[in-house]
Amino acid sequence: MDEKIKLYSQRAIAIATYFGGPLAAGILIRKNSLNLGREKEGLIALIVGIVSTILLFYGILQIPEPILDKIPNVLIPAVYTGIIYLIVEKTHGQILKKHKEENKEFYSNWRATGIGLICTVVLAGGIIAYVYNAPVDWDVDTYNAELKKLENNESEAMKLFDMLEYSPKHEIIYFIEKTGIPKWEENIDILNRISGIENIPEEIQKQNKLLLEYSKLRIEAYKLITKAIIYETSEYDEEINKRHTRIDEIIKKL
Repeated sequence: MDEKIKLYSQRAIAIATYFGGPLAAGILIRKNSLNLGREKEGLIALIVGIVSTILLFYGILQIPEPILDKIPNVLIPAVYTGIIYLIVEKTHGQILKKHKEENKEFYSNWRATGIGLICTVVLAGGIIAYVYNAPVDWDVDTYNAELKKLENNESEAMKLFDMLEYSPKHEIIYFIEKTGIPKWEENIDILNRISGIENIPEEIQKQNKLLLEYSKLRIEAYKLITKAIIYETSEYDEEINKRHTRIDEIIKKL
């Protein structure tokens, strides 16, 4: 195996799956397969991830609301994450174990988390679009267009977490100031525009409030990360972790 090959660990795939469902798992397993020269296997993994995600959320939407309300929020993600973990153990477990024993490189858990979060936004938009696909009296096209911008901005801003591991400090600070924070600020503007759409469903308004708080927390965290880098201190770690903890709580509610 090529020394330079990087893979996602089993834990990283599980983290991404918890946040982004089977879709995130399919993306990461596909990346591992491509890096191992198994293109066909990677394509199958991605297709299975997409189909599994559609079936999973279609099934969830068929559960009567009174029953769904009684199911703990963490139960369903925990179940499908456990299943994916076992599948990865069976299909790639020995490869990943050998990769680790030989001290070869893995992609960071932060990167995997970022992919999971992006998948969360995509899935949330897809579910809402499905739920409200019946004849409506609000501007769905504008909502979908704004949501696409939101997803693209998040994808761009989340590149920070890869840079934290490999990029020089001045590049990280420049990215945060010129790209990261502006992208989150743009998302706040987008969410305010979405909230202003006439007759927009109450469920989407609730989601928007959570996404607004999420974006503001991201900005606060990015500013704290900048300070920590500039002053070369761990003094801000506790405050950064508080923001990330709240961000995780919001993601679970979306």
